[in-house]
Amino acid sequence: MVLVHGWAQTGAVWDLPDFRTYAVDLRGHGESDDFGDYRDSAQWAADLNAVLEHTGPATVVGWSYGGLVITDYLRAHGTAKINALVFVSAITEIGRGRRGGETGRVMRAALPAAITDDEAMADFCRAMAPALPAETVGELTAAATAVSHKVRGELFRRDVGSADVLSAVDVPTLVVHGTQDEVVAPAAAEYSAALIPGAELSLYPDTAHAPFLERPEQFAADLKRVVR
Repeated sequence: MVLVHGWAQTGAVWDLPDFRTYAVDLRGHGESDDFGDYRDSAQWAADLNAVLEHTGPATVVGWSYGGLVITDYLRAHGTAKINALVFVSAITEIGRGRRGGETGRVMRAALPAAITDDEAMADFCRAMAPALPAETVGELTAAATAVSHKVRGELFRRDVGSADVLSAVDVPTLVVHGTQDEVVAPAAAEYSAALIPGAELSLYPDTAHAPFLERPEQFAADLKRVVR
């Protein structure tokens, strides 16, 4: 599986010991360089394509902003290198009024302050999944505050619709979302699942923005059903 993390995080966020995984650091995050272009869908597509050229065909899992990166890739390259897709608490669109990018109270409260204020970013990391242990929240916060202010802001300066891309998906797809997600609204998951032919929508009760950390056993069981 190729694992694509979310805004202001890194590949280290994933912990899936029962699977063979390749967790990427998106451009400007973690160990990846700042390539200076964060608004062009083609650049995000090229990044993920380079990974899949290395790994070969894979199940691709995208969390939060990672879902948008997947749609960037699909727009340019289709599904030839994709065995299956998993969208986790994910956006698939971004921009005012885009249903696939509908945000919740926690995300709206964090912006724009969390772009340039590390304390506001720390508050966001605590609020995204309030049930997580303090150690995990500390790791999320350290990863987030290590991302430059420039990169944090650039990721939001996009306007991307993906209805046509989602409607063209022809591989098994699982859409996972917490019913209590206040970062990406559950309505965004419902939108994506409705457009993707044959997609399965799995809603986790009493779960916020990080189902794979909050409900790891349930998430692993769901993955085992779709991984190809």
